[in-house]
Amino acid sequence: MPSGKRPASPFTPLDFQLVLLRRMADHNPDLVEDARHELGVLLADMREANKRWQAMVRSPRSRSPLSRYRSVLGEPESRTARRIGDLDCEAWLWPVPIWPDLRFEVLTAPNGAVWNEWLVRAPGAEGPDLRTLDHLTAWSCTVDEAARAFTPARPLEGTAPTRWGLAFTAPDAQGVRWEVVAEFTWGLLQRVAVTGRQG
Repeated sequence: MPSGKRPASPFTPLDFQLVLLRRMADHNPDLVEDARHELGVLLADMREANKRWQAMVRSPRSRSPLSRYRSVLGEPESRTARRIGDLDCEAWLWPVPIWPDLRFEVLTAPNGAVWNEWLVRAPGAEGPDLRTLDHLTAWSCTVDEAARAFTPARPLEGTAPTRWGLAFTAPDAQGVRWEVVAEFTWGLLQRVAVTGRQG
């Protein structure tokens, strides 16, 4: 006799976008709300997607991170060999429709272990022109773009596994330089806090 329990629906690329957005809602609820409406999903859908993702990640029978991404996102758009210092790795990129100019990047070791997972600018896409504090708006840039624009930038430990921080100095529109801390979620800028005037 059937139990009546419905099998769980597959976790989709749309669900994964909701997971990314859910992590950003703490800092930018208005932007996340606009994105959610653009995707045509309910707040309950976003909560459910995040709940299911966390269950997958924490399950004792969980597959490896790379296998999990492949099962959810399909085959990557591209796979590129990369060398970081003395380490050889491979960058896997998937499109993220809610941000057409970005890609979700997973850096993998030769043994398949995942070293990093975050949003990056899509190959060939024009990045932002970051020159002053005014250009550092929410969702305007990725970690690597901010680090290149405002060197030297010092990495900071994030408050959660999907969060990163950068400390650097940046000028305002009048050229006065300020010490700032930029916070990123899944590699995308969320907010900037001015911590003091340089010098």
